[in-house]
Amino acid sequence: MASKGLFGSSLVKKYWMALTGLFLISFLVVHVTLNAFIFFNDGGVTFNTGAEFMAKNPIIRTMEIVLFIGLIAHIVDGLMLWSQNRAARPVKYAMEKGSANRSWYSASMGILGTLILFFLIMHLWHFWVKSRITGLHHYGLDAEGQENLYGAMLEVFANPWVVLLYVLGCFSLFWHLLHGFKSAFQSLGLNHKRYNPIIAFLGTAFSIVVPTLFALMPVSIYLGWIK
Repeated sequence: MASKGLFGSSLVKKYWMALTGLFLISFLVVHVTLNAFIFFNDGGVTFNTGAEFMAKNPIIRTMEIVLFIGLIAHIVDGLMLWSQNRAARPVKYAMEKGSANRSWYSASMGILGTLILFFLIMHLWHFWVKSRITGLHHYGLDAEGQENLYGAMLEVFANPWVVLLYVLGCFSLFWHLLHGFKSAFQSLGLNHKRYNPIIAFLGTAFSIVVPTLFALMPVSIYLGWIK
């Protein structure tokens, strides 16, 4: 009998994991697009315009709550599945057969997810808390008189250790997405020999492009490519 838990059977957990994962992937598309506005290299004006829209739009603010709930559900569900899978097979069998059947990163999704969680907490502390709670008064206004979240980015990414942690977080995100993107479609039963190669290609491309763009942002600011 399938194990029961917060989200019911193992099958239900996998469906829920896939749905919340795809929802979070859609958020990554929006987030990386908005953040990529810094590459206009216009003193942060375009980026701040987008950030101000996101901060003041009531629909976006509501979606933040939905996103947070989805994120927590994804994390809890993922940790439950990871723990359940480890408990379901003997250690010896896992050591001998696991690597033959699965890649190391697919077998380490729980660890990678935990690392991403720590990275996310750091990211929220650096930017979300400042933009939503404590305010951005310390950074003044940009050239268009807008709140200057971009100024916070310049300050945070002046620290090489913070930049390194962000790059490592993006590296963990790459491995997590490399398995999770394709796995989400499989868990939902969206498998077909004609379309599987396309899904695999899109998953690999997404896993490379999005974390690379995220990592380039702190690196570009730290190296002075963007000012």
